[in-house]
Amino acid sequence: MVIKVFIASQSGSTAIKKKQQDVLGFLEANKIDFKEMDIAANEDNRKWMRENVPGEKRPQNGIPLPPQIFNDELYCGDFEAFFNAKEDNGVYTFLGLAPPPGSKEAHQAIIIQNGEVPESDKGDLGNEQHLHIAAEDQLEENIEMLHNHFEQSTDINENIGENEAVKVEESVHQAIEPAEAAKEEEQPESKEKEEVEPVTEEEDEEEPVTEDEDEVDES
Repeated sequence: MVIKVFIASQSGSTAIKKKQQDVLGFLEANKIDFKEMDIAANEDNRKWMRENVPGEKRPQNGIPLPPQIFNDELYCGDFEAFFNAKEDNGVYTFLGLAPPPGSKEAHQAIIIQNGEVPESDKGDLGNEQHLHIAAEDQLEENIEMLHNHFEQSTDINENIGENEAVKVEESVHQAIEPAEAAKEEEQPESKEKEEVEPVTEEEDEEEPVTEDEDEVDES
C-alpha cells in the first residue's frame, strides 16, 4: 500500500503551495512512505485524480484542487480532512495505516478495538477519577455551605422580626401608660363633684311667699 499525494508543482496559488508543503513535510517527518503525483507535469495524474475523488468530496465547481491524498486507489481526503485528523491524533487512521507502537493514536486504537485501557494510561485514568471525585466532594461542600448560610439568614430574619415586635410592643406600652396616668389624675376631681349635695324635690316644691299673704298677717 502506497500513499499517493497529488500536488501541482507549478501552481500559482500560495495557499495551495503551503498546504502541499504541510502534507509532504508531515509525511517526511514521520517517515511515512509516500509518492508525489504531479498533476501539472502529468496530464494522466490530473485526469486520474479528478475521476477518483468522490462526488460528495468535490467542491461546488466540481474540480478538486490539490493536495488530494490516496492510499493506492482508496481515497483518504483533501487537506482539510488531513488537518483535522492531525489535530485529533488520527493521521494514521486517516491514511489507512497502522499507527506506530507507543504513539497516542496506537493507544486510542487499542481502546476502540478492545475496549481496554493500556497500562500506560491507567495512571492517567486514576488521576482523572481522583480529580472527578475531588470535584464532586467540593460540589457537595459548596452545597452544604450554601444550606448553612440560608439557615443562618433565616434565623437572623426571625430574630429581626422578634426584635421589631418587641419594639412595637414597647412603643405601645409607652403610649398607653401616659394615657392611663392622665385618667387616674382626673378621677379625684370627678369624685369631688359627685360629693356636692344635689337639690332635692322638696326644696323645689316650696312656694314663695306672695304679697297678699303678707297683707293678711298685718291685719
